Amino acid sequence: MNPFRLTLWGITAMSAAAACGSFILQYVVGMNPCVLCILQRLMVLAVGIVALLTALNRQTSPAARTVSALFISIPALYGMGVAAYQIWIQSLPPGTAPACGAPWTFRLRDWPLFDLYEPIVRGFGNCAEADYVFGVALPVWSVLYFGFVVLLVWAMWLKTRRI
Repeated sequence: MNPFRLTLWGITAMSAAAACGSFILQYVVGMNPCVLCILQRLMVLAVGIVALLTALNRQTSPAARTVSALFISIPALYGMGVAAYQIWIQSLPPGTAPACGAPWTFRLRDWPLFDLYEPIVRGFGNCAEADYVFGVALPVWSVLYFGFVVLLVWAMWLKTRRI
């Protein structure tokens, strides 16, 4: 199997683990995600789905690897931007942080098939309140995850561009 495709499978597994971790933190540990946390969760799922779909392709041509890297980078960079924005919100003095907006369950309640995806978008936490895992704020973990994905996919793209 070519190394780029193997990297895509690794990103898929890493995304599945990150998504499972977010669900465990919400439904087992009891951390209530905010609007921005849920948006980051959706971007983790998007990265995983795109990586899975591109890994199913043979990835033999340089053009296919370039398109795959671009498609994976788009949700990863968006998720990184959302996480960086949340880090900024959490760094503001108490009471000065802007509001996050309405919870996703309120925004999407009239959409079709809402009952199917409602557990994914459930949450109404405060974006300015930091939750920590191993002493590190969750948006920092998100930035590290998304940054690692982008660096990994483009490093493997550079390494395999002549294959």
